[in-house]
Amino acid sequence: MKPRTPTPTEASSPQASGPGGTESAGANGADLPRVRLTRGRLLAALAFVASALAFLYFVLPKLIGLNQTWNRIEHGNAWWLGLAAVLEVLSLWGYVVLFRGVFARGHPRIDWAVSYQVTMAGVAATRIFAAAGAGGIALTAWAMRRAGMGRRTVARRLIAFNVLMYGVYMVTLVVDGVGLYIGVIPGPAPFAITILPAIFGAVVIALCLGIAMMPREANRLMGSLTAREGRIARVAVRLSAASATAASGVRSALALVRARDPSLFGAIAWWGFNIAVLWACFHAFGGSPPKGVIVMAYFVGMLANTLPLPGGIGGVDGGMIGAFTAFGVDVELSVVAVLAYRAFAFWLPTLPGAVAYFQLRRTVHRWGAERSPMLRGASDPVS
Repeated sequence: MKPRTPTPTEASSPQASGPGGTESAGANGADLPRVRLTRGRLLAALAFVASALAFLYFVLPKLIGLNQTWNRIEHGNAWWLGLAAVLEVLSLWGYVVLFRGVFARGHPRIDWAVSYQVTMAGVAATRIFAAAGAGGIALTAWAMRRAGMGRRTVARRLIAFNVLMYGVYMVTLVVDGVGLYIGVIPGPAPFAITILPAIFGAVVIALCLGIAMMPREANRLMGSLTAREGRIARVAVRLSAASATAASGVRSALALVRARDPSLFGAIAWWGFNIAVLWACFHAFGGSPPKGVIVMAYFVGMLANTLPLPGGIGGVDGGMIGAFTAFGVDVELSVVAVLAYRAFAFWLPTLPGAVAYFQLRRTVHRWGAERSPMLRGASDPVS
């Protein structure tokens, strides 16, 4: 009798797992991931951050003839800057709310304290390692696996979380870009900085909806390939499992939207309050462009987060300043406001995020020492 070929789902299951398909953590937490920093790497990272900040705050203003930029930064309105700090805290609160809403379902270990630790540590990792949030995604996946979630559950919920988070981003690109261009939203509207980003956002939304519409039995389409042996069969199995997981994750996100889950406001709060930080920084230095312009320039500049730069230093700043310049905003005002905003956005989450990372490590140690049975992976709203 010919042996049965494993299905994509079976082939993607973890090899070393505990009860319920979850990977067991050592009691002593020996399998905790550690950031491997040699002295050379640490010095190189610090040198890059220092040189980037020196360029942004001292060299850039002189290159563009704004010799009074640093003096203007020192004399920003303290009340507006204080409001910016409060708004940044509220933005981080929104991140925690969305995280708990997506990941805590069926997993009592993911309480508010753990949600705070994972999100803050993840934000710090994203700031340090950038690359479109890869550092934060890796840390979140590690923490959820140690909490007892199965790998497929972690993957689905990570996809759902990012779809909800960046769905707000893409929808705003479309609405604000088109609104500015046709005059519904007040402000200047150069085509390249309004319609082109709106087209990009619309394409991303269409791709996500297309993934969600993939048939649940799509694995059968590769049946003829998976029945074979060799590299083609292995690749087909992996592609089939990945596509099924991606579709399930997107459908999970859409299910939360249809259910009008209150945690969805966390995604709006994350972006909304963060943009409000930039708005407050403009007011701190004596003026502010139209709100629609701030929103569009913010999101266009944030596209530079895909560059492999620590915290997006240099890329995001330059992208935002360039976008504001394209909108006709005074260059000196843009420079001081963006640099002040980036000081809040980079340093305010990073320092407590580093503390949260060590708190999370202690939490994982505690989980590993517990003798109670490992939690079984809970089902998603849509599988």
